[in-house]
Amino acid sequence: MISRGAFILSPFGALYGAVIRARLALYGSGAMKVHRVGVPVLSVGNLTTGGTGKTPLVEWLARAVALRQGKRVCILTRGYGRADERRRVLVSDGHSVLADALEGGDEPRLLAESLRSVAAVVSDADRVAAAHWAIANLQSEVFILDDGFQHLRIARDLDIVTIDATDPFGGGRLLPRGRLREPVRGLRRADLIVVTRTDQARDIDLLRAQLEHLSGGRQLLFSSTRTRCVRPLSETSASEAVSAGSLPQPIAAFCAIGNPRAFFSHLEKDGHTLVYTRAFPDHHVYTQADAQSLLRQARAAGAEALLTTAKDAVKLGALGFDLPCYVLEIGLEFDDEARILRLIDEALLESKGAA
Repeated sequence: MISRGAFILSPFGALYGAVIRARLALYGSGAMKVHRVGVPVLSVGNLTTGGTGKTPLVEWLARAVALRQGKRVCILTRGYGRADERRRVLVSDGHSVLADALEGGDEPRLLAESLRSVAAVVSDADRVAAAHWAIANLQSEVFILDDGFQHLRIARDLDIVTIDATDPFGGGRLLPRGRLREPVRGLRRADLIVVTRTDQARDIDLLRAQLEHLSGGRQLLFSSTRTRCVRPLSETSASEAVSAGSLPQPIAAFCAIGNPRAFFSHLEKDGHTLVYTRAFPDHHVYTQADAQSLLRQARAAGAEALLTTAKDAVKLGALGFDLPCYVLEIGLEFDDEARILRLIDEALLESKGAA
């Protein structure tokens, strides 16, 4: 039986689907222009709204290109949730962090901090214009599009889609009834599908078969999430990490990310005792009132410490916490790292040859 809410949203889902299909058709026919910016472009995106492990992959790619290839890398991102999404903001010039989370966006700020001396980060809704600006002003040699799968205006040399193994198809319906940004057959545009959070999923073989069928046999790569470190909120360096055994238990965990359940499950898998969890809306801007509310409820539950994500940490520096607050930093492990490195090398080589 269809719920009343789903029934009401059905026409909007149909309209959204029609708009998406029309847009894809216009780009596919050449009626809407796809711009080449003159240097290689690697894109990371997804089919669904919410967190799919995209940001750790963007960070990993930037390191792979910058450190292995010796290229000047620039990450182009829209910067969702920032104060003025119409402005171009240089979040990092590749050496220094130049904008806070409110101005540049929480994910861009996180990438800027994580990739000091590795990659520049620019927040701009017009990523074609941002790319030309970065080439002229930062001498960028390779771009990584963050959340770029549906951003069809800019041509890319490697198109990567992330799929969250714990919720691969966002309920199977288009927005607003489900969480799909476009029909699943869009996977056929991808060069590579990276399945994330396989460490939290059950039937990976079934998901593999589904993705092979839906994507028309596109390359698949499987990854798991690993803890890199847990550090105090007051520190920004992993060198200040604390050992797992010394972290006060039990804990209260909170976050404002697309898939909060994955974060809480990861903490439990790591052996933490959670007595209280709280999920804020994605990209939430924290206030001191939020901090006080968290502290009251955490203490009432018996928590000895707070634990949050690195994405949240970039927005918490000005707030006060009476309980110790720690930050979880994560990374990705691939089932075949050599293959993704080979695809990157081939994309950069082919782009150079085409130029």
